[in-house]
Amino acid sequence: MAHYLIGDVQGCDAALGRLLDTVDYSPSRDTLWLMGDLVNRGPSSAAVLRRLMGYADAARCLLGNHDLHLLAVSLGVRRAHRGDTVDDVLEAPDRAALLDWVRRQPLALGARLEGHDFLMVHAGVLPQWSTAQTLALAAEVQDVLAGPDWIGFIHQMYGNEPSAWRDDLRGDDRLRVIVNALTRLRFCTPEGAMEFNAKEGLDTAPPGYLPWFEVPGRRTASEDVTIAFGHWSTLGLAEPQNVLRRVRLWALDSGCIWGGQLSALRVMPGATAHVLVQEDCEPVRKPF
Repeated sequence: MAHYLIGDVQGCDAALGRLLDTVDYSPSRDTLWLMGDLVNRGPSSAAVLRRLMGYADAARCLLGNHDLHLLAVSLGVRRAHRGDTVDDVLEAPDRAALLDWVRRQPLALGARLEGHDFLMVHAGVLPQWSTAQTLALAAEVQDVLAGPDWIGFIHQMYGNEPSAWRDDLRGDDRLRVIVNALTRLRFCTPEGAMEFNAKEGLDTAPPGYLPWFEVPGRRTASEDVTIAFGHWSTLGLAEPQNVLRRVRLWALDSGCIWGGQLSALRVMPGATAHVLVQEDCEPVRKPF
């Protein structure tokens, strides 16, 4: 049995299929853990969703900002962006089943794999959150998305405020901060105030901000856990993984849609180094 942690697929079903062929993936034996942004910008979002749905419990999937955007567009809460490629989902005969499956996926996963503790999120973890708190807060959002009031929540989900976490937050403000941290975060202040405009590499942090994983005193840094995440394609492309391994991080979005790679981390037992497998991708978007 093997465990593979996979970065942002973003509708690139052909690349995902080639990657799974390369690692000889078998859903009867192995488990995939996908870091979110399953859909959008690539050419085959519906095919990706059908593939992962077909794997059932052999594919554990997170929600990313593009997956939430799909839900919002499907409800008319947000307009489709110029570069969106989710019409194959929205116009599919099985549209209802695809969207229902998407909204029931989690925003964070914790697992002990081959003797290693992992915390998996799409974007980031606020510095004051522990692993246990991150999973608990993600579950609050998941419960709402899977429940009867999910449409009302999507209507209130968007916005940059509050920009920082407080334990006394309630209602939509509380859920919005959780969503923003787990699906949009790149940079924040040492106090955990988030910034969402900067999207390039580590050296592009606005004044007063740091990459979320470099904040001094980050609680998850003191825990025996490795964090795997996607979302930050410029980081995954520009920063060799040895930069992040020393702080027990794996940045797995390596820019498939920009002509980079689709990455899968095979988790190895004991002290054995994990194995990074990458599939070259044809560019489907021009680099920003």
